[in-house]
Amino acid sequence: MSVRAVVLALVLVVASLSGSVLAADDEPVAEPDGPHIETVYPNPLADGDAGEYVIVDVPDRSNLSGWTIGDDETTIALPNETVEGRVAVTNDPNATNLSATTVVANDSLSLANGGEELVLADGGHVVDETTYEDAPDAEVWNRTGDGWTWEHRGATEFKAVRSDASTARAFVLPDAPAVPIDVLDSAEERILLAGYTFGSERAARALERAAERGVEVRLLVDDAPVGGISERQGRILDELTRAGIPVDVIGGDWARYDYHHPKYAVVDDRALVMTENWKPSGIGGKSSRGWGAVVEGDVAERLAAVFHADADWRDTAPWSTFRANRTFEDDEVANESYPTTFEPANVSIESAQLLAAPDNAERALVERLDHADESIDVVQASIGSRQQPFLRAAIRAAERGVRVRILLGGAWYSEEDNSALAEWLNEKAATENLSLEAKVAKSGSRFEKIHAKGVIVDGEEVVVGSMNWNNNSARENREIALVLDGEAAGDYYGKVFEADWNGGEERSLDTGTETPLPVGVIAAVVGVAMLAVVVARRIEFE
Repeated sequence: MSVRAVVLALVLVVASLSGSVLAADDEPVAEPDGPHIETVYPNPLADGDAGEYVIVDVPDRSNLSGWTIGDDETTIALPNETVEGRVAVTNDPNATNLSATTVVANDSLSLANGGEELVLADGGHVVDETTYEDAPDAEVWNRTGDGWTWEHRGATEFKAVRSDASTARAFVLPDAPAVPIDVLDSAEERILLAGYTFGSERAARALERAAERGVEVRLLVDDAPVGGISERQGRILDELTRAGIPVDVIGGDWARYDYHHPKYAVVDDRALVMTENWKPSGIGGKSSRGWGAVVEGDVAERLAAVFHADADWRDTAPWSTFRANRTFEDDEVANESYPTTFEPANVSIESAQLLAAPDNAERALVERLDHADESIDVVQASIGSRQQPFLRAAIRAAERGVRVRILLGGAWYSEEDNSALAEWLNEKAATENLSLEAKVAKSGSRFEKIHAKGVIVDGEEVVVGSMNWNNNSARENREIALVLDGEAAGDYYGKVFEADWNGGEERSLDTGTETPLPVGVIAAVVGVAMLAVVVARRIEFE
């Protein structure tokens, strides 16, 4: 990019950057002691890259006379101003969307999208420097505690903090489809509902009833789920909008995430977190094995903060605006019925921890797997690769003597890949004498397919949430998971895992009777050849 004759501005940032990093907890990030480059924004979504900037952090009050910022083409002299805090040098103060006081300078700044080196110097002495390559659209080159990384301007940095909680409402699907609706129907003040998709008539009617009784209701969904937005979802979101319920979609040119993939609701002071989508096959109990939990207390406030950070930034749009002139996709609706083998239960817990991807979930889950002493039980629709970090952590656990069991989905579109992975894991276990076993779940009387994303560590740490075991999910998607610490929680989900691991006919926990086969468990597969590619990708994101 050639040097442009532009006016530089020195901006003293006296407040947080608009749309910049949002911290959920006041934990400091490791940084150099003196003035240093903190952020570079080379590639805005604007003509001529208007609004690009470099942010310098000046920890102590200092005069900038003699200070310079140099790139591969020019060196900029900072003006004779005494400042303290975060300072931004920009080619167009009005285009940066920063909350700041502007001081005009007389030099020019031009940041190459293809990459370059930036040097911060004091009187010719190099103080700090950074080098970037191939700047993505609308992303900032940020200094973090782990080095430098590209982040979206609206990227969040929520911490995986444990919250006090004494009980949780544990449930699984398809056994207990009433639980999510009952939670929505109990709302008195607020419902903040987030999903990948939303195609549940039952949930929609619950939201309308809540709005009619004066509850604040908001809904946030992904703008481009794999396979497209269904006609059913389009109609339901139209109905909710006409009922006066704010519905937003997240994505577009400013998208911070590949997919907005969580499945949760904040209802008053409770957090409802699930592995299942808001549609009949998921929360309707019409198809999938899934896990869910409801927890009261601080977790709800932390989850509400995530919702507002995602819903209130520039990558969202009202449904009514988004849907104009759009067409939607045909979608088959699951309509099977399954018995209630596992009743919901209130279980005692010692604490709850909210995990959010891409902010903290990968590191937090790997740490828990790496600290396992006795056992790890995993249930996943599929696993992205043999090098996936969670799988590698589970294998490391097996190598140190921890019993590891991995249960994978047996749906027709993933069975071949999952069988190959299970075979590889079992061969590895046999060759290296590891306490590791993998299986592909069979559909039957209890569910049609595995869709849960769950982990039980040492029988007392339970992970329930939307995060698939693939790198895209942990690093590029918005995902939410809840960790329940406590033996009672481990026992509840552990019994579900054992039943699914063993397969076959299971006895009811309450009646001791055999559960009958549901009518029409085996669905007809129509148009397999045309759907194979779409469904194969869908398994990674639903």
